[in-house]
Amino acid sequence: MVPKPIIITCKQPPTTYIPQFNTSSVRTEEKPQTLQPKTLRTTPTKTLLALLITTTQKLKKTNKTLQTSSIPTLILNTLDDIINTFVDPPIKPSVDPRHVLSQNFAPVLDELPPTQCKVIKGTLPPSLNGVYIRNGPNPQFLPRGPYHLFDGDGMLHAVKITNGKATLCSRYVQTYKYKIENEAGYQILPNVFSGFNSLIGLAARGSVAVARVLTGQYNPINGIGLINTSLALFGNRLFALGESDLPYEIKLTPNGDIQTIGRYDFDGKLFMNMTAHPKIDSDTGECFAYRYGLIRPFLTYFRFDSNGVKHNDVPVFSMKRPSFLHDFAITKKYAVFADIQLEINPLDMIFGGSPVRSDPSKVPRIGILPRYADNESKMKWFDVPGLNIMHLINAWDEEDGKTVTVVAPNILSVEHMMERIELIHEMIEKVRINVETGIVTRQPLSARNLDLAVINNEFLGKKHRFIYAAIGNPMPKFSGVVKIDVLKGEEIGCRLYGEGCYGGEPFFVAKEDGEEEDDGYLVSYVHDEKKGESMFLVMDAKSPEFEIVAEVKLPRRVPYGFHGLFVKESDITKLSVL
Repeated sequence: MVPKPIIITCKQPPTTYIPQFNTSSVRTEEKPQTLQPKTLRTTPTKTLLALLITTTQKLKKTNKTLQTSSIPTLILNTLDDIINTFVDPPIKPSVDPRHVLSQNFAPVLDELPPTQCKVIKGTLPPSLNGVYIRNGPNPQFLPRGPYHLFDGDGMLHAVKITNGKATLCSRYVQTYKYKIENEAGYQILPNVFSGFNSLIGLAARGSVAVARVLTGQYNPINGIGLINTSLALFGNRLFALGESDLPYEIKLTPNGDIQTIGRYDFDGKLFMNMTAHPKIDSDTGECFAYRYGLIRPFLTYFRFDSNGVKHNDVPVFSMKRPSFLHDFAITKKYAVFADIQLEINPLDMIFGGSPVRSDPSKVPRIGILPRYADNESKMKWFDVPGLNIMHLINAWDEEDGKTVTVVAPNILSVEHMMERIELIHEMIEKVRINVETGIVTRQPLSARNLDLAVINNEFLGKKHRFIYAAIGNPMPKFSGVVKIDVLKGEEIGCRLYGEGCYGGEPFFVAKEDGEEEDDGYLVSYVHDEKKGESMFLVMDAKSPEFEIVAEVKLPRRVPYGFHGLFVKESDITKLSVL
């Protein structure tokens, strides 16, 4: 039965001991192990004194000639240890690395060159000749202090498929931050999502970070962000993305390896950062994107032509407060933004809060801006109480010329998003907005806990029928995938991976000779936590049970991550590398 639409008329417009990790001697294991704390047998004063004595001994016993710059480095590293152990240790489970990095969330601590994989079931179809590549956080050093699920250096895991054979390659995105810290052998900048959750933590870690900049250890002009979120292909270039920095161009080699070309600013036209969820129109080749930040304008919209040439910024000053704008959508006529209850407020950090928090007094709203706007004069905002959208699946213009339809998961209990993500429930809704009358109608499409939903990208910005979404069980683990028929307003397909098996975002790859919207395959990494093994699954998107077309056993585990992309072999050959 199709749920009845909801019609809304809106006006328009326990203190935890942190183990001391010796990162220089950590070895990668096939099966992630739970980090066990050692018993602390000394008083804080004695331990602090011992820490200072040890640092002094290191200074005296080093066999190398100490340069002047190395003394500030050792002092600042000691201060970091003091802050992480005594001043502001990770008390909350949401930032305790022993909790956050448990099971298959644990990082793999070395890269993997292209390595042959074994197809253990079925065969890999010719339509999959190309590379499936997925991004995700993978800290190169085990955290010495607080760590959040969204922190961590970006690592790309790529399965290259050629004539039925597969290889796996895992490489870090070689950002400026990654390379500087890799050369130093330790983390230099604190984690953004976890390092500033108290006044004393903000002051202490902020002071040490500033001191590192002043002593020449780090140059923030070259970027401070983590490229750990997603990938995008436009303008004949492949980019790894994270919304706190500029895109990084990536190259895929013929043997399946991954190379970082470098930070890309589009001939000096892109400043500061860009969303990790740009939208590419498959009909025109154009890319639409935005950035958001802490100072006005809190939202800036822009686009690129099919050759990757960036057009002028469109600042949106009607965004009154800095909102957590993780994703957006486009139609053939509009760009659609979700101003939700999650906000970025640095003042909250001063009083012990997260840099991202929910404001229950705020009314969520949807913003609709003409897609080719030169300014925000025609931007319209529509209040939609209770609608908190982090990921937008798709949007399109209805035939009446007045209505925009959006499909997206609505986050229930959004206040738990940053610190108790296992408590949230996301329910996919279809939202129709009459841009002339301001009337908004909402229809739930599924009662399941769903996120990381995708469609056939040929229908991005256009009316489509099918959605493929990951099943949260609970978040941030995903135990299967479902298929939703938007036209019928119901679930029409489902596959659970099995007990102890969890995947992530599925990705739809269309068949070369496909005629219908769902003629294609779903691909995803799946991990068996009992066996400690990871697989690459290829599923028939048309089958109600998502029948397994091929199962590839990977040579080592692939940690859980975020968003991925399939790049056809024909597109790989077109990639421009300067």
